[in-house]
Amino acid sequence: MLSSALTNVVASIPSPPVSSWTWEFGPWTLGPFTFGQFTIHFYALCIIAGIIAATILTHRRLTRRGAEPWIVIDIALLAVPLAIIGARIFHVVTHPGFYFGEGSNPWDLTRPGSVWAIWEGGIAIYGALLGGAIGAWLGCKWTGIRFWTFADALAPGLLLAQAMGRFGNWFNQELFGLPTDLPWGLEIDPDNAAIPAGLAEGTLFHPTFLYEVIWNVLGVVVLLWLSRKRVFQWGRLFAVYLIWYGAGRVVWESIRIDPSEVILGLRTNVWASIAAIVLGIVILAVQARHTGDEPSPYVPGRGWAGRGTVDSDEDFVDISEPPSTAVTPEAAATSTAAAK
Repeated sequence: MLSSALTNVVASIPSPPVSSWTWEFGPWTLGPFTFGQFTIHFYALCIIAGIIAATILTHRRLTRRGAEPWIVIDIALLAVPLAIIGARIFHVVTHPGFYFGEGSNPWDLTRPGSVWAIWEGGIAIYGALLGGAIGAWLGCKWTGIRFWTFADALAPGLLLAQAMGRFGNWFNQELFGLPTDLPWGLEIDPDNAAIPAGLAEGTLFHPTFLYEVIWNVLGVVVLLWLSRKRVFQWGRLFAVYLIWYGAGRVVWESIRIDPSEVILGLRTNVWASIAAIVLGIVILAVQARHTGDEPSPYVPGRGWAGRGTVDSDEDFVDISEPPSTAVTPEAAATSTAAAK
C-alpha cells in the first residue's frame, strides 16, 4: 500500500522546459565577430552560485583557523580561472571525436564547434580539480597560506559547489542515466539527441544529476562533522573528499549513457574516479607521519597584521575562546577593600 501511494505521488521527475534566457539586440560587429543576442545559461548560473557558496564556506573555515579574513578570494583569483581552463582541456582530451573528427572545426573561434567555445558546453569536473589545484597551490604561495590547510578548508565547500553545479545538467537535460521504470525516473524531451535510438516515447531515465546531488550534500555533512576532529588536518580531510566523491562518481558514471571514451572497458571518468580514490588513500598514508595539531595556517615567515608572522613549524595557533575578563561584584568588593 505504501509503495503504491509513493508511486502515485512521485510518478516521475520533469525536466525544466528551458535552459537559458536570451536577450536580442544589435546586430553589432567586432572584427570577424557579429553579435546579435546575449544568452544567460542556467547551467552557468548554477556553477557561479556554487563558486560563491564554496568561497563563503571556505572563508569561514579559514578564518577560524587564524587566516586573514577573505584571503580565500586572493587564492580564488588564480584557482577559479585555472579550474575552468582545466575543465575544458580535460573534456576536449577525453572527447576527441567531438572536436577532431572528420568535418570538425577545432581551432576557428568564429565557427561553432571549436575547442575554444566553452559557452557551447563541455567541461569536466576532474579537469577542474587538476587546474584548480594548480591555481590553489600558486595562490597559497602568493598569500603564504599552507596548501594543505587551504585544501582541508575548501573540501566541504568544493563538494557543495559540485552539488549545486549538477542542477545545471538538469536544466540542460544532459548526462542522464539508463532507462528506468522507477517512480523517480527523469523525463527527457523526445527530440533530445542523447536519447538512444529505438526507445519508446515517454521512456524515463535515471536522474544521475539527483543521485550525485544527494551524495555530495551527504558528503558535505560528513566532511563538516569530521573536520571537528583534529586528526583530520594536514590534508587528510581533503583526502576523504577525494575518496568520497570518487566512490560516488564511479557508480553514477557507470549508469550514464552520454558518449565517452572507453579504455579497457571503463569510461574515462570511471578511471579518473578510481585515480581520485587512490590519490586520497595515498594522501592519508603519506600525511600519517604528522601528529598533533596542525600549525598556523601560514607557512614559516608569513602571516598577517592581526596575528603576526610564523617563525617556525612549532608555532601553533590557539583557536579557543579567550578567557573571560568580566569582574564579578565579589571580586570588585575585595579589590576595593584591599585598596583601602
